[in-house]
Amino acid sequence: MASLDPVLDKDGVRLTVDDAIATVTLTNPAKRNAQSPALWRALAEAGRLLPGTVRVVVLRAEGKSFSAGLDRQAFTPEGFDGEPSFIDLARGDDAELDATIAEYQDAFTWWRRSDIISVAAVQGHAIGAGFQLALACDLRVVADDVQFAMRETSLGLVPDLTGTHPLVGLVGYARALEICVTGRSVQADEAVQTGLANVAVPGAELDGAVHDLAAALLAAPRDAVIETKALLRGAGGRSYEEQRVAERAAQARRLRDLAGLGE
Repeated sequence: MASLDPVLDKDGVRLTVDDAIATVTLTNPAKRNAQSPALWRALAEAGRLLPGTVRVVVLRAEGKSFSAGLDRQAFTPEGFDGEPSFIDLARGDDAELDATIAEYQDAFTWWRRSDIISVAAVQGHAIGAGFQLALACDLRVVADDVQFAMRETSLGLVPDLTGTHPLVGLVGYARALEICVTGRSVQADEAVQTGLANVAVPGAELDGAVHDLAAALLAAPRDAVIETKALLRGAGGRSYEEQRVAERAAQARRLRDLAGLGE
């Protein structure tokens, strides 16, 4: 595939677009793609810059690790250049701290938009914020050397980058609690068995497996995919009868559109 000019390339994040497929790449392998507020702002910007043609977004990372999590510099008194340190943030009032964390979470929320399907290609370590970034995506394809771990609780913190909701949804409350509180690693076989990963492949086959999955995801008509994704995402918050109603309404819209009778 020919190289593409990036739509965005800054602060450890690169966005390229090839018609219906966008690729977001973490580009700081020397630091194992450790995360910072600047990287989170770049990820949020990548979401805002997606053209309307994009249907599938692939999240990948350069190097041996997907992401080693939060850059430990955040916990030093000096923090990052031009950024308040976490120590400074802790000294602020509740509203300021809440607003700052909400801004950080913006990097993790857009991956589940109804108009796209996001696929994380994960190799090596996906720790803490790295695990939560992979969880932000709809689907995960992992290399056989993957190691997921939620280390925040072990450090006296909590996972706060939107990862708790999808984790519980995928593996259930009891296993999610055990994974978070122990901070242990979840490797490829367990990730597939518990639903954290859709499939595990040898590392050399990761890009090919993601490419094949992206092609398969593009085979169905876009509007039907959007409606189906919305139905499935909302199912957990509806009763059985409410889901039946939602299915009927969605199907009615599709039938009218196919018959040329849509609004």
